[in-house]
Amino acid sequence: MSGFQRIRGVLIGLVMLIVAIIFIVYPSEDVYTLIVAILALGLAIAGIRDIIFYFRMARHMIGGKMILIQGAIIFDYAILTGALASVPKIYILLYLIGIHAFSGVVEILRAMEAKNSVEGPWKMKFGHGLVNLALAAACLIFIRNSNTAIMIYSIGLIYSAIMRIFNAFQRTSFILIQ
Repeated sequence: MSGFQRIRGVLIGLVMLIVAIIFIVYPSEDVYTLIVAILALGLAIAGIRDIIFYFRMARHMIGGKMILIQGAIIFDYAILTGALASVPKIYILLYLIGIHAFSGVVEILRAMEAKNSVEGPWKMKFGHGLVNLALAAACLIFIRNSNTAIMIYSIGLIYSAIMRIFNAFQRTSFILIQ
């Protein structure tokens, strides 16, 4: 991992921590709109980054079209997420629960794949997936009380921020083909 990627990981983690603390200190109905805006912006940036990467480099790579398709799908999710700003908060909360549950399942599957291959620490990925599933379940249980759901979401955001900062400083191995 390069120095720029480490700095970017730490900065994103710090921004996530600040946003989570703001959600905990000032819980209100406007938090849902802010969550949707931040999520839509993050997804849009990730989708556009993948699309730009395709046109700059990945079109010459094996499997490069998958990066283009991935970028287009992520950008579509960004548009869908941005459209949720004007719907009732229960739908926003259900959408966030779905995102947490989906990312938890994906992390667990990635951990199992890493366990079977030569990749590094799979236990941390597995734990992260379990925490995401637990947060989704807790939000689903306390869906009627919006302040509790915001607190649970903020705790999940804090956990993800700490994991992102921790992963930024973790050594990563790469394979060099000569």
